[in-house]
Amino acid sequence: MRAKSSDSDRGPAADARRAVRRAVVWPSRFVVLLLTVAFIFGLRVPGWAQYLPFAASLVLLGLPHGAVDHLVPSRLAGRAADGRSVLAVVLLYLVLFGLCLALWFVAPATAFVLFVCVTVFHWGAGDLHALLFFGPGGLDGMGRASRALLLLLRGGLPMVVPLLFFPDAYRSVAADAAGLFGADATALSAAFSPAFRITAGAALAATALLFLFRAAGDLNGRRRLLVPVACEALLLLAFFAVVPPVLAVGLYFTLWHAPRHVARLVLLEPAGARYLRTGRPARALARFARDAAPLTGLALALLVGLYLAVPPATQDPGSLLALYLVLVSALTLPHAALVTYMDLRQGVWEARLVSGDGSGP
Repeated sequence: MRAKSSDSDRGPAADARRAVRRAVVWPSRFVVLLLTVAFIFGLRVPGWAQYLPFAASLVLLGLPHGAVDHLVPSRLAGRAADGRSVLAVVLLYLVLFGLCLALWFVAPATAFVLFVCVTVFHWGAGDLHALLFFGPGGLDGMGRASRALLLLLRGGLPMVVPLLFFPDAYRSVAADAAGLFGADATALSAAFSPAFRITAGAALAATALLFLFRAAGDLNGRRRLLVPVACEALLLLAFFAVVPPVLAVGLYFTLWHAPRHVARLVLLEPAGARYLRTGRPARALARFARDAAPLTGLALALLVGLYLAVPPATQDPGSLLALYLVLVSALTLPHAALVTYMDLRQGVWEARLVSGDGSGP
């Protein structure tokens, strides 16, 4: 099924896109814009309050957004969950989660770098999907190279921009995470040097320019479609440049990345998709919360177990955040692998997109 090209198109896919824009896309943009302007004009937030979005993400969208992964393969196939597909996802999680967690105990600095790299890929892929399915119609005219550049750009904004403008805070998070395992962030010192940060910033800028050049060529007479894409990227650039990174990344995770993925999952479940399309997002979210509750509870239990298994962990906010990030990193690796499978099934890298609204290709 060809992706709809405008909101004037009719059908369930267009209805779903409009519903996600109203319930997810525009509210998150508004919050980001409001906070960006507020911090530009001098807003200051107490240190302890900057951790609140991450604390909320334990139960509000953040951690739960990956808690229905075991149902994804069957829902992509349009059938009820079965033991084989659930077992495949469980095995994927056991292997990748275990390997990532082991890496933290053996080489925490390497594990931190891996976490950043996987996050760039995963968050970039999430924004790429959202722009193709929930953004301005017609972006499916972009080629694979343009999509790959857009992925790198959008994933790089939350990870690279804070490094450019808040290197000390970035270093502190890395040090807290490594300190949980009796190490330090000395091995990462080069990443916080002016030379590396300038290089990283230049690479991000080059990625943006190359994306605009390639995508403009792909879209040819429809280059105006790139205007909202560029504006959204500039908004995120400003947001991560002025908002303290712990607060900014926590808000992005909880209010930007996770809700877009939740909307994607809701549209795979017929009843949830119907509620969303007919203007009842609260009912759709309630169904998702019901499905996500068991594994969200398991993830919280793993967090408690990790706290007990890592003696240096304390009740200091920085230490608790670092511990949470270690858990999130171990969960993100298999989650990102499964989302990549979703992208392939839904045609994110193809000229033809699956509708993504539960109605099939």
